[in-house]
Amino acid sequence: MSTRNAANRSRLILAALVIVFGAYWVGARFGPRQPINVGAVPPSTATPPADNLAVPGHAAAAPRDGALTDDELINVRVYRAASPAVANILTKATQYDFFMDAVPVEGAGSGFVIDPRGYILTNFHVVQEAQSIEVVLGDQTHYPAKVVGADQRNDVALIKIDPKGKSLVALNLGDSSALQVGQKVLAIGNPFGFQSTLTTGVVSALGRTVQTSQTTFIDEAIQTDAAINRGNSGGPLINSHGEVIGINSAIYTPSGTTAGIGFAIPINTAKSIAHDLMTDGRVHTAFLGIETLPVGGYLAGALDLPVQEGLLVETVTPNGPAAKAGVRGGDRTAQAGMRRIYIGGDIVVGVDGQKVANQFDVNILLNHKRPGDTVNLEVYRGGKKISVPVTLAERPGSGQ
Repeated sequence: MSTRNAANRSRLILAALVIVFGAYWVGARFGPRQPINVGAVPPSTATPPADNLAVPGHAAAAPRDGALTDDELINVRVYRAASPAVANILTKATQYDFFMDAVPVEGAGSGFVIDPRGYILTNFHVVQEAQSIEVVLGDQTHYPAKVVGADQRNDVALIKIDPKGKSLVALNLGDSSALQVGQKVLAIGNPFGFQSTLTTGVVSALGRTVQTSQTTFIDEAIQTDAAINRGNSGGPLINSHGEVIGINSAIYTPSGTTAGIGFAIPINTAKSIAHDLMTDGRVHTAFLGIETLPVGGYLAGALDLPVQEGLLVETVTPNGPAAKAGVRGGDRTAQAGMRRIYIGGDIVVGVDGQKVANQFDVNILLNHKRPGDTVNLEVYRGGKKISVPVTLAERPGSGQ
């Protein structure tokens, strides 16, 4: 009896083992897999599949249908269409050290082709003082370039290459006046020398005036959170239709790298400048013809002026627009700190109804004018406020 019981027990154990191992095999063959921690993937498994590898000299495989979101498809489409026209601009210049020894200096920035004949828009500060300029397009072709002209006030320059019969890809220029806060934008450039780099973001704000140096500013700037770094300057800011709506120009940064606040020059401003340069070789900017001194606070009181804020006209350009309109400059001098100033002239407090307190205010207003336009200056003369219409002229090399 015990022998029979032992045999039955053995058969039961064997059957149980068969069931257990069978269940394990089924689970191992058809059950769910454990997710892989991407951060811990060993190097041997981090290589992408062979059909996704980019081989030099060969185009990368197109993404499979349905593999990308609609937003990703926009990024891919715009980048593929625009990147061949985005230029890496390499400059060489000479500076002098403390001992007056010549020191070669190399610079880099971005630009983009706007005309198949080889015209390229960029920032003035990218090519400023450059003794030689080389352009590298998206297909890695190299061209020497020359400066056609520039508008230093708006930090825009036009350069040209000779494509030698090659058909260049040129970007379409959009309408920056139609922009809305929140719409998608893409920036393509060469940050830190990494050519044809794409970053994306949105229009964060519109209509800001951003002073970028003592003499340059971005009027009606486009603010974006698309990452812009050193080397992006001069590159295009593009909408989701592939149209250029701005020129990436400046960043706000406490660290020297992107902080999510970048600024672009509206393309409508650049289009006007480019048209002047391509047509006449110079920019037609409005010229008023006065030299002024801000007279806020202490100086207004010290000179016993009738206003606490405004611009004291020190000198008037002979035969300039303001002189022809009867604007008066100073007729005597006075000492103001370490500087001798001309006093007794008109005090400008407004232009076309807009208050002005410094030279920057006037430059912003003149930036919207063309030679031949008329502006009304609101001035105080001898304690009396009057209006003086001035017909603006073509700006010579310098001055207001």
